[in-house]
Amino acid sequence: MSPTNRTAATRTPDWAGPLPASLSACVVLGLAAFGLAAPAAADDAASGLAKSAICASCHGPLGLSPVPTYPNLAGQNRLYLEYALRLYRSGERRGDQAGMMYTVAQALSDADIAELATYYADLPRPD
Repeated sequence: MSPTNRTAATRTPDWAGPLPASLSACVVLGLAAFGLAAPAAADDAASGLAKSAICASCHGPLGLSPVPTYPNLAGQNRLYLEYALRLYRSGERRGDQAGMMYTVAQALSDADIAELATYYADLPRPD
């Protein structure tokens, strides 16, 4: 690297440059595919709140379960929640509450699952 007059904090590495158009497109599509685009995530969280009434009966209205044997959902990883709900819906996930979760998850579309997961992931984690 050649020395510059700028400080290290503001210096651009010599190898840095604009991303190729194909790589930029991949990044944008990847973010959209995983629901990481901010406007869509905000819409998903609002829709998730509207759909969370069935979840609130066991997991609490803010994702903090009043029952010690039911998990808190607030602040949980979004991708984990989506994965878990899809496994419950397909009947592949087993456990003490799998039967109840199977019944609840049957009514959820992929979009519903994504919106619920975004809503609960955006809630503050319990301390």
